[in-house]
Amino acid sequence: MAQILNVRYFRFFPSLPLFYKPTPTHLRILSTLVASSSKRRRTVNLPPIHLRCKATLPMEVEETKSFGNPGFNKRRAEGTDKTDFPKKNLQLKVRKLNPINTISYVQVLGTGMDTQDTSPAVMLFFDKQRFIFNAGEGLQRFCTEFRIKLSKIDHIFLSRVCSETAGGLPGLLLTLAGMGEEGMSVNIWGPSELKYLVDAMRSFIPNAAMVHTKSFGPVFGTDESSVQYQSNPIVLVDDEVVRISAIILQPKGQRETVDSPNVKKIPAAKPGDMSVVYVCELPEIKGKFDLEKAKALGLRPGPKYRELQLGNSVKSDHQNVMVHPSDVMAPSIPGPIVLVVDCPTESHLEALLSAKSLATYGDQVGNLSKSVACIIHLTPEFVVSCSNYQKWMKTFGSAQHIMAGHEKKNVEVPILKASARIATRLNYLCPQFFPAPGFWSSQNQNCSEPVSLASSEDSFSALSNVISAENLLKFTLRPYVNLGLDRSCIPTKVSSSEIIDELLLEIPEIVEAAQHVSQLWQDSSQTTEDLIPVSDNKMMVEEPWLCEDGMTLACLENIRRDDLEIVLLGTGSSQPSKYRNVTSIYINLFSKGGLLLDCGEGSLGQLKRRYGVSGADDVVRSLSCIWISHIHADHHAGLARILALRRDLLRGVPHEPVLVVGPRKLKRYLDAYQRLEDLDMQFLDCKHTTEASLNDFENDLQETVNSQDPSNNTAKINASKVDSTLFAKGSRMQSYLKVPGSPVDKDAVYPLLRKLKGVIREAGLNSLISFPVVHCPQSYGVVLQAEERTNSIGKVIPGWKIVYSGDTRPCPELIEASRNATVLIHEATFEEGMVEEAIAKNHSTTNEAIEMGESANVYRIILTHFSQRYPKIPVFDKEHMDKTCVAFDMMSINIADLPVLPKVLPYLKLLFRNDMIVDESEDVVDDVAASAS
Repeated sequence: MAQILNVRYFRFFPSLPLFYKPTPTHLRILSTLVASSSKRRRTVNLPPIHLRCKATLPMEVEETKSFGNPGFNKRRAEGTDKTDFPKKNLQLKVRKLNPINTISYVQVLGTGMDTQDTSPAVMLFFDKQRFIFNAGEGLQRFCTEFRIKLSKIDHIFLSRVCSETAGGLPGLLLTLAGMGEEGMSVNIWGPSELKYLVDAMRSFIPNAAMVHTKSFGPVFGTDESSVQYQSNPIVLVDDEVVRISAIILQPKGQRETVDSPNVKKIPAAKPGDMSVVYVCELPEIKGKFDLEKAKALGLRPGPKYRELQLGNSVKSDHQNVMVHPSDVMAPSIPGPIVLVVDCPTESHLEALLSAKSLATYGDQVGNLSKSVACIIHLTPEFVVSCSNYQKWMKTFGSAQHIMAGHEKKNVEVPILKASARIATRLNYLCPQFFPAPGFWSSQNQNCSEPVSLASSEDSFSALSNVISAENLLKFTLRPYVNLGLDRSCIPTKVSSSEIIDELLLEIPEIVEAAQHVSQLWQDSSQTTEDLIPVSDNKMMVEEPWLCEDGMTLACLENIRRDDLEIVLLGTGSSQPSKYRNVTSIYINLFSKGGLLLDCGEGSLGQLKRRYGVSGADDVVRSLSCIWISHIHADHHAGLARILALRRDLLRGVPHEPVLVVGPRKLKRYLDAYQRLEDLDMQFLDCKHTTEASLNDFENDLQETVNSQDPSNNTAKINASKVDSTLFAKGSRMQSYLKVPGSPVDKDAVYPLLRKLKGVIREAGLNSLISFPVVHCPQSYGVVLQAEERTNSIGKVIPGWKIVYSGDTRPCPELIEASRNATVLIHEATFEEGMVEEAIAKNHSTTNEAIEMGESANVYRIILTHFSQRYPKIPVFDKEHMDKTCVAFDMMSINIADLPVLPKVLPYLKLLFRNDMIVDESEDVVDDVAASAS
């Protein structure tokens, strides 16, 4: 069938015929043109050669635009496409295996190793197959950074089923579902608890992207029924390339022997407790056929040579003897074995020590055919330090031990070099808005070269082959002559000073620019003599300073630097890239705690990169509330990891469950996920936090107080009145939430609203109000209003007002909610020239976002949620930028610095002057190459 080029070409070349069959020559010409064209030169005149292109077979235009568009595939995977074409399950890739496998290795993918927030991933590589062990948050971003193609992955194995090991799965599945023309899928393996994770993800990822999940091992139910416990390895994959088996580790105290010697009782246990050791066995390498010996034994060249190589004995052609394979074949070389060991707690250690099937691979057995070449330990350091664990390691004394379980030496060494480089350059230009990354503290800027643990720890003195894992460290398995460690892919460590030196050479003018930016803060503090000191950490500012743009904001009249800080943890859309993570905003209220507005995948890692590991732990402990705008994965896939960490940090400390406010679909996900692990949270539907609903609850509460005992906390709420005021009649969002037969659970909602009221009061806020926006069903924006206060001269000062749009098209609800706001954080997914795309996907362009802010008389506008087609800085018009700022990951904006905010934009343009005009050229060239292959 004729090939059709990606529809993105028509954005670059409007004169291109809609259907044609490109030749290799045409493809090369298009690649060159796309690589050299820019956003400002889309009307490129095509050479005459394109007029001679043959038309393809007739095809409906709508079909071409749909099935040739990766965006359509993603909508199909999400179940949101509206076409009449039949939906198809995403099929597994079928590869022709190469049993000889000239190249094979196991490699550490350092996801999470610099921030200790997820389990590192491990890749087992073959010529035609890829196996990944664990998919924690950030795996996509890591693979993008180091050009590891996700489309090549065939199987994903989970050593445990929890947020630490599987947090990156939702985003990964959606990405694979949107690849190519048909979408892709992989086999996902894990213990029986995998079904709980799959059930949870079904609330926002439909079956099409998860049809190939496979669980194994004992199944836990709600009762204490007996099940067969399999102590032998469970074979998962067995082909001519590799045999992968699983050995299940059940924590101590959860297995009891019963009367039958072959059956063990497993009481109902909490899902998430099982851990798995994976055994990867490569086939043996046959010895070489000795032609001279065969001739000496009277064999003629022919089929008998083949039979001997297959292991069969034959009769000699010239001698009355039987020739056996051992007579003419050199000894076979045993296939190397790799163990991936995850022993998360001391309770699992007893199961590891008693695993008889695992002991058969040890050196003491003397079975050379099962000699372990390499063991990758995902076990955390506190378990590794146990004497019993180290004793178990010594039973594999000849194996190479790679310690990848959150080693301290890997902490604060940035893994995502591209984003660290951008953050460092921004910090040089404007440290006020871009603080130094937390992972580059002064003591870690000059990291020494890795050394063997045996040389630094007495506990490993008996083992000379124990090393710490490093990013992209390899252990070669084939060819056999290269068996052993390979450090050639380990990225070189770069200090912040080296990045700055490179910047000064590239843009010498940046030195003067940084001085000008610094001067902006000095000028703002010395504009007039209107700065009246009030205390050490606050100042009163008269209105003239704030009137330079015609805007008077009384709420900034009593500025305190410890009032509010807005930290943009993720500023990209859809899926992570190496420069921008997906959406998350931390509202830092300092001593009063903080809130998260959306929580995309990798939000915890971003917090640790911003504040350091211990600083991020403090942030998570003090979270007052987490607010989620809608159900799309790029806005909530990191939530489970944040909640799990908070649970662990506060274990044993008296505390209240954190309040999560989000759409109703999110509750279905969290309820299902909590069957896997406790998230220590309470959920409140966004629809109960709209202004109309909150007003009605307050009115009903007042009526109840007037008519009943004030100490009665079970007051009845007028549910029908609440439902009737969620949205104005005729609103496009009204129909989304009309669910007959599902009245408000008054007894459940009322205590949660009381808790919300207490939470926001403790945080120094006056209100948290959600409002409907135009995106997908149950999409919201949010308003945060600080409490008013009285200044030193007795004047009442209104509190600041922060508005976050979520994902939305321009709509009246947003304008009304943002009226006279201090800051509007608005999504700006597309540039101005892509209005049609913005309308099709219910997003906004940069100009539309700015217009919303200006219509609402907003003081400052922060643009975020940029399409990943703009890797560093988005395309925007110079007009109307006098009150606007472009967000970057890790950007931290203190409310006291809002007057200076727009003035920094010209200097950012200088910093990214070589990246201002960015298009999809690289992606298009890749698509051309793929279509030609």
